[in-house]
Amino acid sequence: MNYDTFIDQVSHRTATSSEQAVEVTHAVLETFAERLTGGEVLDLAAQLPQPLQLVLKPSPSTEQADRFGAAEFVARVALRAGVREPAARDAARAVFTTLREAITGGEFDDVVTQLPRDYRDLVEPAMAPGAALRRG
Repeated sequence: MNYDTFIDQVSHRTATSSEQAVEVTHAVLETFAERLTGGEVLDLAAQLPQPLQLVLKPSPSTEQADRFGAAEFVARVALRAGVREPAARDAARAVFTTLREAITGGEFDDVVTQLPRDYRDLVEPAMAPGAALRRG
């Protein structure tokens, strides 16, 4: 999936402008990178378009996963994107669903297994059958 398609999918799913979709996508991916180990971040980044790979660049401080729950994840996304928490939660769901479409299923499953159960509300929409946008 190319960058423009990724952003268009997030924009459609969040019912926001492309500019806002870029903001929330970056916020979700930056926060996700903090939550994953450096190796998983690299594996995930390798399957994404170049502009999104840059968002996921791990640093020495991100080699270890920062252990925080779903509520903290949403709060960090809201702060980064400058949106309220309900919008950040919707954005996270939209980005996870789009990620699922953009990368191989096995890689998505690998990264999701690093998340505790309280993330279920954020990632389950991406796991649901028919989660992909219908094209028509």
